[in-house]
Amino acid sequence: MLSDAYDWIEQSLATIHKADWYRSVQTIQGRSGATVEIDGRSLVNFASNDYLGLASDDRLIQAAITATQKYGTGSTGSRLLSGHRELHRELECAIAALKQTEDALVFSSGYLANIGVISAIVGKRDLILSDQYNHSSLKSGAILSGATVIEYSHCDLASIQTHLQQRDRYRRCLIITDSVFSMDGDLCPLPELLDLAQQHNCMLLVDEAHATGVLGDGAGCVKHFGCIQRQLIQVGTLSKALGSLGGYVAGGKTLIDFLRNRAPSWIYTTALSPANTAAALAAIRIIQQEPERRQQLWRNIDELKLLLHQQLPHLKLLPSESAILCLLLPSPASALTAAHRLQDAGIFAPAIRPPTVPTSRIRISLMATHTFSHMKQLVDVLSAINIVSSKPARGDQQ
Repeated sequence: MLSDAYDWIEQSLATIHKADWYRSVQTIQGRSGATVEIDGRSLVNFASNDYLGLASDDRLIQAAITATQKYGTGSTGSRLLSGHRELHRELECAIAALKQTEDALVFSSGYLANIGVISAIVGKRDLILSDQYNHSSLKSGAILSGATVIEYSHCDLASIQTHLQQRDRYRRCLIITDSVFSMDGDLCPLPELLDLAQQHNCMLLVDEAHATGVLGDGAGCVKHFGCIQRQLIQVGTLSKALGSLGGYVAGGKTLIDFLRNRAPSWIYTTALSPANTAAALAAIRIIQQEPERRQQLWRNIDELKLLLHQQLPHLKLLPSESAILCLLLPSPASALTAAHRLQDAGIFAPAIRPPTVPTSRIRISLMATHTFSHMKQLVDVLSAINIVSSKPARGDQQ
């Protein structure tokens, strides 16, 4: 009897279940915000990347409605064929102005931006140095490029220096890194990375997904570190603090013009929908006009850290310089148990487990729209369920 060529899938799923790595979705009813409704219950939401609370802002919603009424629901084709609308160019100009770069290019997702840019600017004769805890999209782009890929130890400048001894064997070299690491909350050493890139004739690509709208007056880590005038490639997403969907690359005019002609995930993908484009454009205007949103977010970050230190000094959090706080747990099973107990007590903060990260954790992400009572409830619940965290070990990947 011939074996079924698909039998391995069931066996693989069984292995995932056994390791406590199995994942399933939880349906959120209605709008997402500082609180969400799941299975008919209202929970305080510490799982969202909507850092400024813009995804449910009426101005973004109205911008999306107006654009849909004017342009329709879909872009109908790639930007080079039938998909380009004036809104796309308006958004690109707004991103370039926010980032203080010469130009920008909008993609249909942040993942597509990373794989498209990286695979366009390096190839088989080139070298990529990648932080070992980079986001999956950066790692996928590196693999798709066909370049030699070497992972350096997380944020370790000495490790990069060692690998750069091989630089002369290759035509081009690209260093790639997240600016805010999405599952730890720490920042890359951007000024030092730029110094190394300049010394060794390397390009540097930084993913600002979790920094845009949050750090550097909303412009991201590049401005936060005072590196606006330095030459690098900035990639990011419109789906986190900007409350919409899509991705972008920002940089010099020559780079952007090259990518319009060579980035496959831009050339061969249907353009971002009018609704998402208009919503992102509205969000950029809001973060520039309403700095108090960002200021409130940082007050919340400081207040939660203080509450945790005062009431739960034994808990071990990864060092963080962002809106992301991570509580390490000893195993996938313990992370799942902690997440279930939190949810039973009214807190939505899902377990993050391998292979997304090397060490299991509860990831807490803060929003500008969280109130003090929301944060106090989180700390009180953590205290009540008596979570035992593991010894901190920096680093992970999403």
